[in-house]
Amino acid sequence: MSIIIPANTLAAGGFDVDNSLRFERGSNDHLTRTMVAATLATKFTYSFWIKRGLLTSGTHTLFESYEDDNNRFLIFLHPGDDLRLLDLTGGSTQMDIRTNRLFRDPSAWMHIVCAVDTTQGTAGNRTKIYVNGVQESSFSTNTTFDQNDTPEQGTTDHAHTIGKYGGGTGDNYSGYMSEAVFIDGLQLAADQFGEFDEDSGIWKPIKVSGLTFGDNGFYLQFEQAGTSQNSSGMGADTSGEDNHFAVNNLTAVDQSLDTCTNNFATWNPLFRKGTTTPAFTEGNLKSTFDDTGANEFALTTFGVSAGKWYAEVKWTANTGTAATATGILDMAYTGTADPNDAVTNAFGYFGSGTKNVSGTASSYGNSYADGNIVGIAIDMDNNKLYFSKNGTFQNSGDPTTGATGTGAIAIVAGVTYGIFATDYNNQVAELNTGSPAFSGTDKADGNGFGSFEYEPPSGYLAICTKNLAENG
Repeated sequence: MSIIIPANTLAAGGFDVDNSLRFERGSNDHLTRTMVAATLATKFTYSFWIKRGLLTSGTHTLFESYEDDNNRFLIFLHPGDDLRLLDLTGGSTQMDIRTNRLFRDPSAWMHIVCAVDTTQGTAGNRTKIYVNGVQESSFSTNTTFDQNDTPEQGTTDHAHTIGKYGGGTGDNYSGYMSEAVFIDGLQLAADQFGEFDEDSGIWKPIKVSGLTFGDNGFYLQFEQAGTSQNSSGMGADTSGEDNHFAVNNLTAVDQSLDTCTNNFATWNPLFRKGTTTPAFTEGNLKSTFDDTGANEFALTTFGVSAGKWYAEVKWTANTGTAATATGILDMAYTGTADPNDAVTNAFGYFGSGTKNVSGTASSYGNSYADGNIVGIAIDMDNNKLYFSKNGTFQNSGDPTTGATGTGAIAIVAGVTYGIFATDYNNQVAELNTGSPAFSGTDKADGNGFGSFEYEPPSGYLAICTKNLAENG
């Protein structure tokens, strides 16, 4: 599945999505409201954008209408990473559809539409699934509704949840969601929610405010940061129907700038050193390393090859050891040695204060430990690299000195670099390429994108697709 980088959103008049919501299974993050009588119980449409966090590891429930385990409608990612729709009434299956296609790309946003009309005379038209504007046609299971069935989705008094599975938490969703829409009473195609860009061919969202949403319909833009079930909450419905959702365990920090029109780099859970990998949480922004005595490391989902870029890594539970390192690494790296070893085109700043250049350590700056934030300023125009600790650049570095490179580490030209972090002994590295998982950040780059703890140096940008479209 290809990475969606919607550069078209830079065009004048393009539709921008400002916020998403980040769900974490371990925190039981979810939204909920009680259904009222449906506009037309036999017809409805879901439309939403997601970017995956935790992969596999059980079911990931996206939407559910739930009375009990025998009476429910679900849209979820199955343990094998296929997309599944299921409707149970009185314990009997009315509908069960599973795609053959798998969805395992944590770097990409994707758009999903699930549209039902059980009154259709042709069985194949009663449930339709679209992914990125294209209707799915290949299924491992394809049991559709009988004509004129009443799905559990349209049943009064069901709990309508987003991100939560039934009465438990083990199969909740972990990842991002934006532009969540429910249409009560109509089966709509994907072109009511998105379109292919005429220049790039990329599927992109469009305004949906003109649609008829119906009695249970909603449009969640996640624009607000409150926790109440009203127009000021994270679950605020902006469709005009006032079907606001109650907020459960989500906080203001879970309102994210990472959206389907501006995609930010995160840690990549598919990147592995040997056979081990850290534990990734909070939308793949938080990496927890184990204590096996062999370094694990995390690398970002995409990197940079031109321009000037800024990111931050906050270390917690950190003791400032020589096993801890923050830095940049060639995205083409396929070896098993971690960047602390003699790895070509790996440049790091150790917790002990030394620097690492392709495996050679030398004196550099101050040590860093629990609660410290390491800033990374990458100047690909002049092939220079700078690190800061809590806003102070080390080795008297000045990222604005261009080719002079005051206090800089020289890096190799012609390489695409990602951000990396490496450690063992239960240290935690929280990544911020402009969309953070830690609170207290409010400083944007010069283009107005991102939210950093410390001011990015002049000319340095957040690592997101809107910036990459212009600056490489």
